[in-house]
Amino acid sequence: MDTLSYKTISANKATAQKEWVVVDATDMVLGRMASKVAKILRGKYKPNFTPHCDCGDNVIIVNADKIKLTGNKWNGRIYYSYTGYPGGQREATPASLMKKSPERYIKKVIKGMLPKNHLGDQLIDNLHVYAGSEHPHEAQQPKTIDLNLIK
Repeated sequence: MDTLSYKTISANKATAQKEWVVVDATDMVLGRMASKVAKILRGKYKPNFTPHCDCGDNVIIVNADKIKLTGNKWNGRIYYSYTGYPGGQREATPASLMKKSPERYIKKVIKGMLPKNHLGDQLIDNLHVYAGSEHPHEAQQPKTIDLNLIK
């Protein structure tokens, strides 16, 4: 067996095959959808996955305002933030964040599932979230995928 003929292929910016995919978020549970979308953004399902490279796909999420949360999470879960000033601790529930901007809330959830470094900042730019069923990325010819088929 000639072991020199086997080469480990490492993807980089030039050799990564990036695609555009559309995910319909209608009646999907937020956390389950977000973990699968984070895996697609990272490129972990591809055979040439490289941990230090952006080799994932561009993801378009439509119908972001129709996601579901199980249990009492709409009002029971609390997100805390701090402005930096005395008395500046703020709290928000998923219901209030969804009422304000469903796009920003879903991006926040998916960003929490990506690496907390420079690569994670690059990967979140490949995510495009829209509250309605229309998106302006038809020129990229995205393909529709079913997240239930992704493990």
